[in-house]
Amino acid sequence: MEIKQNSPRAWILACRPKTLTGALIPVMTASALALNNEKCNVTAIIICFVFASLMQIAANLINDLFDFLKGTDGSDRLGPERACAQGWISPQSMRKGIAIVLTAATAVGALLLLYGSLWLIAVGAACIVFAFLYTTILSYSGMGDMLVLVFFGFVPCCGTYYVATGEINGACVLAGAVCGIVIDTLLIVNNYRDRHTDKKNNKKTLIVLLGENFGSIFYLLCGVCAWLLSLLFITMGYGQGVLLTTLYLLLHIPTWREMVKINQGRALNGILGKTSRNMLIFGLLLSVGLLL
Repeated sequence: MEIKQNSPRAWILACRPKTLTGALIPVMTASALALNNEKCNVTAIIICFVFASLMQIAANLINDLFDFLKGTDGSDRLGPERACAQGWISPQSMRKGIAIVLTAATAVGALLLLYGSLWLIAVGAACIVFAFLYTTILSYSGMGDMLVLVFFGFVPCCGTYYVATGEINGACVLAGAVCGIVIDTLLIVNNYRDRHTDKKNNKKTLIVLLGENFGSIFYLLCGVCAWLLSLLFITMGYGQGVLLTTLYLLLHIPTWREMVKINQGRALNGILGKTSRNMLIFGLLLSVGLLL
């Protein structure tokens, strides 16, 4: 089907809705923790879900535009085709789209000030700044995995728990570590797939710097470490329900084996989809386990 430039279908594809999984898992996990607290505010949780979704969409659009401007999203790239590179959305329209989504995210984020202190402004500003810095600078210097841990782990988990309950505790910090590590598996398989073109484009991901074997082991260990850390919730009094996360390993390990077997090429796009699915299942199992 032909995609008309700047059409609604083009914008939906540019937003990459499948990537919303990574943004929503930490909010979902922190919400499960908050629902165990008698002070939990459900309205604040809903606002966090909307804010996280908008920020993920904004990051996708920024990534799309700057990859196109840098000339690193050409025909040799193995990843999903981008809207600017395909001519689906003009660079001028993409800039306007980024501004609109960021404005909407800022407006939604401002509502969270009703449930927390002014330091949330600094957190929101950091999210916006690093959305730009990741694409333009940090992803080219091996910092991507650390940013995932911070902005897909600690920030959304602690932030959601704080606005929902008015406090931060060890449980939401642990949730941040667990979510950040499991979500990083998606970045790892993306960088594993693109390691050759990234090296060509001087994009120094950890896998480019440390090699293919490191990448495959790193993917496996991140999933296993996320599972092991999730079991620590038992020591915090959340019961045996978190043992449900063990089922995640039944998906993660076979996916890792398949990734290593495929090794390179566009076939690894299927591993991206399976990894996203595995992450979502892990988040659901952990959330349910925390509520039991």
